[in-house]
Amino acid sequence: MSVDALAEPTARVRGAWTAGLSTAILGIYIAFMTPIQILLPMQLADVDPSGKIAALGWVTGVGALVAVVVNPLAGALSDRTTGRFGRRHPWTVAGVALGAAGLVFTGFQSTTIGVLIGWCLAQAGLNAAYASLNAAVPDRVPVRQRAAVSGWIGIPQPLGLVVGALLVTLLVTTTAAGYGLVAVAVVVGALPFVLASRDAPLPRTARQPLAIGSILRGLWINPRRHPDFGWAWLTRFLVMLGNSTGTLYLLYFLDDAVGYERLFPGHSADEGVLILTVVYTVGVIATAVVGGVVSDRSGRRRLLVMVSCVVMTVAAIMLMLWHTWPVAIAAAFVLGAGFGVYLAVDQALITQVLPTAADRGKDLGVINIANSAPQVLGPALAAPVVAGLGGYTGLYGLTAALTILGGVLVWKIKGVR
Repeated sequence: MSVDALAEPTARVRGAWTAGLSTAILGIYIAFMTPIQILLPMQLADVDPSGKIAALGWVTGVGALVAVVVNPLAGALSDRTTGRFGRRHPWTVAGVALGAAGLVFTGFQSTTIGVLIGWCLAQAGLNAAYASLNAAVPDRVPVRQRAAVSGWIGIPQPLGLVVGALLVTLLVTTTAAGYGLVAVAVVVGALPFVLASRDAPLPRTARQPLAIGSILRGLWINPRRHPDFGWAWLTRFLVMLGNSTGTLYLLYFLDDAVGYERLFPGHSADEGVLILTVVYTVGVIATAVVGGVVSDRSGRRRLLVMVSCVVMTVAAIMLMLWHTWPVAIAAAFVLGAGFGVYLAVDQALITQVLPTAADRGKDLGVINIANSAPQVLGPALAAPVVAGLGGYTGLYGLTAALTILGGVLVWKIKGVR
């Protein structure tokens, strides 16, 4: 008996569906990125001025660990969800509600432990919602359209920071109000997609066991049995680790190596970070959808992933060799252009190596560990390099090495062109 929820999709999705999914994911990324980049540092500076750096590291690090656990677990549970509202939509709604509540709670905290608890609640909810939204692509989009759709839903990743920064700097004056506005953004972004799109229900007869032991064992995907999935996970991990090490100390790079505040008296280095973020976002937007369309029409994934990694490596080498503001701007655009293609094509490639249709949500959650884990490992890897193993030259050399290694290893994947 054919089960619609588990069938390989063949009908192309419409632009309105893609726009709705992109908007929902934009709301999620606004909620992810704005606190990490702006609201949490501001709040913790007020809560603990002398220990703000350590406090921020603890809060963001533990939050990333929550993401590592919740994302695949929520994906696995959504794979097993039955009911007339479908498998994914209930988790999107519940996750957005918990995420929004966690954000509002965080905004009213006046201790580091309170901020930590609130941010972990927000991360749990947001990652549950993201796991369900991310699974919509293999659930609904045919293979020959996936890279283009992945390009559209990849754009919100850098755009979320820009939009979130504009929202909290132009429309509110307090940190608590900023959290509240971000919470509203994630709800407003997700609800139209949930209300307007169909989510095929899973019959109870097709549901996998709900036993917790079975679910936890399923989080391990044996790379010997599924080598393409294993290589796809490793390449994503290496590229995202390179991205994490390269962006983590960008503010300090502009301040210490480029001398941004000496070049532009009266302007702070965080303004330079915002400028570079906008330039980077323009690069992503310029290539994400185009790269996806080229990949879909040619059927080639691995070559374009390799090309995108080479482009990102060039950007890292530029920052390694020249510590100047004009080079930083050029490198930001080059990095964005490479990352735009990577976001679209690698995501499409990954959906083609998922082991089974019944576990799409869980398997994509396991892939998302490769996105979240570098947020935890990046600081531990980058800090000693900046401190004594080559400074910023060594840091961006490390970024280049990790990125190009990820690109090379994509050729180990044999089941995708």
